[in-house]
Amino acid sequence: MSKFLLVFVSLFLGGLVAAFVYSPVYSVMLYQLVYFMNPESRWWSKPLPGIPYSFITVVVMLLLTLFKFKSLSETTRWRDQPTIKWMLGILVMYYIVGLYALVPTLHDTFLYDFTKLMLIVLIAYKLIESPKSLHLVSWTYIVGAAYIGYVATLTGRDVFGRVEGIGMVDTGGDSNYTSAALAPAAVMLMYYVWIGNNKLRLLCCLCGAFIVNGLVLINSRGAFIGVVAGAALFLMYMMFSAHQRKGQRKMAFAVVVVGLLGAFSMTDRFFWERMATMKNIEDGDASGSHRIEFWMASFDVMRDHPGGVGIAGFEFVSRAYLPESAFFDHETKAVHSSWFQLMLEGGYPAIIFFILMLFSLYRLLRKTKKYLLSQNQITEYFHVLVLESAALAYLVAATFINRIRAEAMWWSILFLMVATNVYFLQKQRAQIK
Repeated sequence: MSKFLLVFVSLFLGGLVAAFVYSPVYSVMLYQLVYFMNPESRWWSKPLPGIPYSFITVVVMLLLTLFKFKSLSETTRWRDQPTIKWMLGILVMYYIVGLYALVPTLHDTFLYDFTKLMLIVLIAYKLIESPKSLHLVSWTYIVGAAYIGYVATLTGRDVFGRVEGIGMVDTGGDSNYTSAALAPAAVMLMYYVWIGNNKLRLLCCLCGAFIVNGLVLINSRGAFIGVVAGAALFLMYMMFSAHQRKGQRKMAFAVVVVGLLGAFSMTDRFFWERMATMKNIEDGDASGSHRIEFWMASFDVMRDHPGGVGIAGFEFVSRAYLPESAFFDHETKAVHSSWFQLMLEGGYPAIIFFILMLFSLYRLLRKTKKYLLSQNQITEYFHVLVLESAALAYLVAATFINRIRAEAMWWSILFLMVATNVYFLQKQRAQIK
């Protein structure tokens, strides 16, 4: 029997028990582990019974929310979180567009999955009710990403110099989708390297090695840019912020040096050749700059379909709006950007709601950081900053791929929502009482 099989069974059964006996947050952690381990598609899972493990965890999360709703509502209230109304507004727009979607069958199928994801986010927001719980789910995300990096290391590159077919259930095996989900974890690790003891730093180095190696092997340019953007933002705060802990700048410098040395030791010729293609703007296929043509074409589609075209609608009409040189054989093309994907699938109101959601979250995060500084909680202040940087890493990576309905997209947003609750909204309610 595979060791991975034993580990998964132990974690699954142990997680279920812990969720009911100790804390409901273990059900959220279990859901994350099932998501990353994706047992249905792993070689080690053949002896397992064919039961819906992810569905079971969601049911457990829902039951715990219902059983403990009164006590959970003392610390976490949906109505206090302004982000949620915009989330639901986006979902409503998908249902409205579904009335006239160009590919109604696919729209309805994926809308069901998106609705389930929104429900999971709402439930998880309720269950992650303390800073400790937030750290636990953050670490679960990191460990899950490290597992994907480990699988990438075992699998190795294919003849095209990439690793395909190793991702989570909602990636469809696409390497770019998988790599984008690793980006937030790589950024979050920098915070734990900074605040942790030597044992925790050793764990960070181990997880970081697998995550970075996975990013290198997969060779996703968007994920690479995302990690650079998120890491640079957090390190900039660590080095230049007026709010410092003792030895903070030295630690930030050490993280940069060790991180660069580790990254360069793992990179190879194939990785740098792949990254170098971004300079070759004249060759759109090689550099990826042809995506701009797809983005511009989305406005032409919206001009003819101002209400949006629904899920898979752009692919359905892509040949009518893109030059023939963009295609091979009988294929179709996606718009290759989460921002334009949302506009096309949910119409103009959906992308407006998404921007307003980010803006309302930004305002609440600013209040949260201001409060933490007023309480001289520097460590917590930087925890919020690293979650912001991790979310930026995913948003940048998702700018070049269709991931607006991805689990990792909404988990990045969820972590920020939870941070505003456990570090600010709860304290605000306590003062009112």
